[in-house]
Amino acid sequence: MNILKQSSPLVLISSMYKSLTKAEQKVADLVTRDTHDAVYSSVTDLAEKANVGETTVIRFCRKLGYRGFQDFKLAVAQNLVSPSEQVHGKIEDGDSLAVVSKKITSQIIDSLDNTLNLLQPSSVEKVVDRITTARKLYFFGVGSSGILAKDAKHRFMRLGYHVEQSSDTHIMAMNAALATNEDIVFGISTSGSTKDVVDTMRIAKENHAFIVCLTSHSKSPITQYADVILLAASKETPLQGGSFSSKIAQLQLLDILTTAVALKRKDYTFKSIEKTAKAVLDKMY
Repeated sequence: MNILKQSSPLVLISSMYKSLTKAEQKVADLVTRDTHDAVYSSVTDLAEKANVGETTVIRFCRKLGYRGFQDFKLAVAQNLVSPSEQVHGKIEDGDSLAVVSKKITSQIIDSLDNTLNLLQPSSVEKVVDRITTARKLYFFGVGSSGILAKDAKHRFMRLGYHVEQSSDTHIMAMNAALATNEDIVFGISTSGSTKDVVDTMRIAKENHAFIVCLTSHSKSPITQYADVILLAASKETPLQGGSFSSKIAQLQLLDILTTAVALKRKDYTFKSIEKTAKAVLDKMY
């Protein structure tokens, strides 16, 4: 299998096409026809576009010699663009620092604008209403999404809410098992395909918690458990995982959410902000 993976994924598809099932050939046709789009798709997106099940996509990837869909996407991305573009987007090796700075800033502005366009006020209001009466808020994410979950915990704690956060997969699962219908569980995953976070959302859903998903893919494994989906407009190749532009878009959503909560309960949140500020006053010069 490792020998197979040394070849270009598109070459592999061509050489193995006749040995694929009809359903797998649908996936092969889609990837060959729109390779660039496949790199930015979740497994759910690709399965829906090819009109097959998610398991068919995974079987297709494994038949080519890859461990799964993410491994396949990584190989496609590596063969699709230059090493620099894989990591940084459309930035050329010869770009000056000034040009690089402008391109990155432009990408971030586009991400923020697109996130705002995707925002559904009714969804935010639904989450805000649930937060104001929730017993406890849970924030879960791994990798760079775990860092964002810590930011969310800090902000909501300042507003006076009882908040739990974890990136440890065992703690996530146990917390989800203890969640109730009085709690809100936030799952943060840019791809929407991070298995440990998806599994945690499933456990929390089984315990009737209210599920909010922050992701960049409206059709991804995590969203099947969501009561509300908050979409951050960000596109990453597998080599760009954890990019700052993705996190900035997700922070934008959290900032909107926390501000809306603060405005809805002005007296309570102001007192909490004052109390927490005084609690750490002697920690600073």
